[in-house]
Amino acid sequence: MNYVNLMIFWHFIPARSPNFGGLWEAGVKSVKHHLKRIISNDSFTYEEFSTLIIQIESILNSRPLTSLTNDPNDLDVLTPAHFLIGRPFTTIADPDVTDIPTARLSRYQYLQSLNRQFWRRWSKEYIHELQQRNKWRRSENNQLKLDDIVLIKEDNLPPAKWSIGRVIQLHPGIDKTVRVVTVKTASGTEIKRACSKLCVLPVGESKSEVSDN
Repeated sequence: MNYVNLMIFWHFIPARSPNFGGLWEAGVKSVKHHLKRIISNDSFTYEEFSTLIIQIESILNSRPLTSLTNDPNDLDVLTPAHFLIGRPFTTIADPDVTDIPTARLSRYQYLQSLNRQFWRRWSKEYIHELQQRNKWRRSENNQLKLDDIVLIKEDNLPPAKWSIGRVIQLHPGIDKTVRVVTVKTASGTEIKRACSKLCVLPVGESKSEVSDN
């Protein structure tokens, strides 16, 4: 198949150089770290552990990678799930039971509690790592721009739910540096956020990095 005609281009890291794949290597390490922390020394049946792993898998494969189109009004994003099933994962919102004592939970509720614990830990770290990565690669001429599609850092979102928005207005300071922007969310709401609460989608950063090289 001629992938060039489909506008598909492959970019490879050098052989024996895993440090070039820092983002996904760090992702694997992060998942193992948080999974170990939430399950601790608990015992599970095969079915219970499989259920938990599949739920965590859906979280990982729901993460936004890049915008699907060049239309600034389209906030649909590409996720790993698109490569697996051709569309985003559909998840059912279960009640938050993380504040209920473990002894009062059924086994299914306990698994849901572990799933939420993993989501809160992992998503917080994932967004933080994206923000740090953006800082390393972001120069004075590469600040947030109008129509950038960004991931909005929000608290208390249910598992596998991400807040996506489009930058519609910049608010530069006296020194001409943009530290605050107005973002339009998928629901049409316009919110003002500090740039520290936003991060560019990871593939968007990678594409600009490749084009620079």
